[in-house]
Amino acid sequence: MRPSFQGPTAYLATLPIKQVVAGLCNAGFPAAVSNTAGLFVCNHLFYGVLHHIVTHNLDMQAGFVHVPFLPEQVVGKPGTPSMSLETIVAGLDCIVSILTSNARP
Repeated sequence: MRPSFQGPTAYLATLPIKQVVAGLCNAGFPAAVSNTAGLFVCNHLFYGVLHHIVTHNLDMQAGFVHVPFLPEQVVGKPGTPSMSLETIVAGLDCIVSILTSNARP
């Protein structure tokens, strides 16, 4: 089934992703650049946000951040990455700091 709108096959994040990842790593957070927001809900949401920005000529940037499961979500799932809520929040705060320190005038 085709979507109800016509758009490009993909959109790319418009945030300085490599700078964000470098800043996170320098601050001690595990981070890596990914070229996909996933294959289902996350990808659909990110595509929709970028499509809306482009089709409405909005002057803003967008990116997508995947966070790991909480430790209590991976009980019984050996090898599944997890991170404490406190560390996730601190990492997101770090991202906001990185982005706002380079905010456009």
